[in-house]
Amino acid sequence: MSQTPRAARHPRWIALLVLTGAMLLAPVLACAATSDDSSPDLGKELRLAAMIGDTEAVSDLLDRGVPVDAANEFGKTALMIAVESDDLETVALLLSRGANVNARTVASCTPLTFAAEHGNIGITAILIERGANVHDRTRSGWDPLMIASRYGISDMAEQLLFRGADPKASDRDGRTALMLAAAHGQIEVVDLLIDAGAELESRDKEGETALLIAADAGYWHVVQALLDAGAEVNARDGLGATPLILAVSQGHPDAAKLLLERGANPNLQDEDGTTALMEAVVTDHGGLIRLLLDYRANPALVDRDGRTAADLAEQRGNQEAAALLAQRPGS
Repeated sequence: MSQTPRAARHPRWIALLVLTGAMLLAPVLACAATSDDSSPDLGKELRLAAMIGDTEAVSDLLDRGVPVDAANEFGKTALMIAVESDDLETVALLLSRGANVNARTVASCTPLTFAAEHGNIGITAILIERGANVHDRTRSGWDPLMIASRYGISDMAEQLLFRGADPKASDRDGRTALMLAAAHGQIEVVDLLIDAGAELESRDKEGETALLIAADAGYWHVVQALLDAGAEVNARDGLGATPLILAVSQGHPDAAKLLLERGANPNLQDEDGTTALMEAVVTDHGGLIRLLLDYRANPALVDRDGRTAADLAEQRGNQEAAALLAQRPGS
């Protein structure tokens, strides 16, 4: 991994912060609210103005005393709506007028989690600068780093890590940012998280590690990055499956070959006694059968029901698999 400081490698978000920070220097205006001007209807008008980016209307309504954090029935404020609209000017205006940067919806979403979902680096920078909590989570347990990692927004992930986001945190399913990035093949974010100290062997509620998840999805480049970082090549999930068994079961030859080259044991069995070779047979992947046999997969092993890979081939009428196995009946 490169040892170049993050700020030097990815200066774009820092430059955005410098450029947009000046927008927050406008004085906070005193608001003398009246009973009429703070009505729910005017709160709705404020949110609508924020939605369409009408900063003049937003400013006028705030001058009339409409509460800057007036929320709808879902807890969404004008600031959140402006963030969702990728409207940096309105975001800056609302923040300068005292909008709560850590307000929450009924689903516990915050302006920062909305910014992460929409991938707006400049808005993220300005929210963090004004005190947005990088550790706040949605109701599903996702923090902004998890969201950015899931969607592969590497600049944002870099920014959040620089500001103290925790790469070891997990959501309510036990999945970390690294697992979410691995599940979607986000290799650049995977590299960033590994460099930031993400735990390679953390497990979700299904007992899966990032490597098991990447192998199951067939993202060989993520598999390679995780193995290079020291991930356990023969890790097992909650049902005893290994990365190799998962890669083979889903028909991912590149991931399977890489795992074998890195020392994956082709003869490990899951809780049902299933081997990678058996998976290749039942999923009709002849190329993977050949690959596994080349790496000394043992055709004589039996599953929990006493069946060999050849038995499974016969049951399925898979003549290609039967022929391949007949050439090497045991090892």
